[in-house]
Amino acid sequence: MRGAEVKKQAYNPYLPSYEYVPDGEPHVFGERVYLFGSHDRFNGKDFCLNDYVCWSAPVDDLADWKYEGIIYRKIQDTRLPDPERRRLFAPDVQQGPDGRFYLYYAFDFTGTIGVAVCDTPAGAYEYYGYVRYADGTALGEKEEDFFHYDPGVLADPTGKVYLYTGFCPTENIRKRFHLPRPTAPGAMVTELEADMLTVKRNPVVIVPEAERAAGTDFFGHAFFEAPSMRIVDGTYYFIYSSENGHELCYAVSERPDGGFSYGGTLISNGDLFYQGRKTPLNYTGTNHGSIEKIGGAWYVFYHRQTNGNPYSRQGCAERIQILEDGRIPQVEMTSCGLNMGPLKGKGRYSAGIACCLMSGEGAAAYVAKKQISEAHPYFTQEGEDRESDPGQYIANLLSGAMAGFKYFAVQGLKRIVVCVRGNGEGNVRILDGEHGKCVGSIAVKPSEEWKDFEGNVEILDGVVQLWFCYEGSGSVDFQEFELL
Repeated sequence: MRGAEVKKQAYNPYLPSYEYVPDGEPHVFGERVYLFGSHDRFNGKDFCLNDYVCWSAPVDDLADWKYEGIIYRKIQDTRLPDPERRRLFAPDVQQGPDGRFYLYYAFDFTGTIGVAVCDTPAGAYEYYGYVRYADGTALGEKEEDFFHYDPGVLADPTGKVYLYTGFCPTENIRKRFHLPRPTAPGAMVTELEADMLTVKRNPVVIVPEAERAAGTDFFGHAFFEAPSMRIVDGTYYFIYSSENGHELCYAVSERPDGGFSYGGTLISNGDLFYQGRKTPLNYTGTNHGSIEKIGGAWYVFYHRQTNGNPYSRQGCAERIQILEDGRIPQVEMTSCGLNMGPLKGKGRYSAGIACCLMSGEGAAAYVAKKQISEAHPYFTQEGEDRESDPGQYIANLLSGAMAGFKYFAVQGLKRIVVCVRGNGEGNVRILDGEHGKCVGSIAVKPSEEWKDFEGNVEILDGVVQLWFCYEGSGSVDFQEFELL
């Protein structure tokens, strides 16, 4: 390695590269933002195999994330006898009227919602029960109930508590998962009692699924999963993953339990629809997250795909603008999401912060139970799943493959170093955009170990994006680059 590591900047993914926390629900409690989410296993064979962990950061320094540790273990909920079947799907946390913090989660595919409680946002949560009717029957277990999944929770300023749930897959997916109850015709809201557990008002549908969206403003962007609720200046913003899978959308209403109209796309993890884009700039897959106001600015949290399969997802975030009329324009994926501006134009960076990645034939979709083809590059790491030692890189860049990074503030950039390995021999061309000008080329040769190669670039000034395009024989792995 050469050069000093760039420190105290925020990147995407915002957590260390060994951490796989998708489905991010950010919440500000006091002077810190806490990130709750599922916990994928690196190189896992299914979604959400690990216990819940929490990370937090000061609201005024979103580059300084702290690992709070494991906050809830799947063995704490004993409703499923086989520990290997227990998966803790996307959670949410809210502070109750008693001041305690309540963690809501979908426990495997039971169709019910579990609840745990703690005195602090990121302490050790204890099992509290499952959301249930007044007679003790679990929500989701009555004959007339729908399947409940992906809880989002709102403790409304009026003192009321609302639980948002829903899962609206295609018929083929329904059959594959063997769901115990029928899925609802859209996203549901259930009002809870002050105990944060008991149903006060039965579920009602607030946003339609795809099969019922024709003739509504949700057509083409109907509800699929991942409900979440936020309040912005008295307006309720319902965040969800649409039928398209790769995008997070929002809907707005003047009340929390109905009357929602479609707002638009917040983010796509392939940058689809951004400025009319119809082909992805990155590998697409499930998406789940929400928005949060942190230190005076609003951000959207979402996740990306890695490792060539859908089971090792990582959290990313971007700053958003809420316009005076309440609209939120779609934002693009970047490498500098929480950085409050472009990255420095000098220093050494991990290739793992690429926000765009594709083969010579473009990007593809990550599909459950499948590995992407050998024609595609992907983010990965050495070794096993762990909670230390970051070391992400891009594997399998074949001729024509590209990795894009946005954005850098550069002044007088003259040379770039790439650290690669592999049997590839050719050139890494540096472009100032996906279809931009070639501003330099770096010759690379086969190497079994990580090795630096460098070359001249035309002087670039201002805020720029950098794309690295490999052209040559064989394949290369891409670990780092340095701006000189």
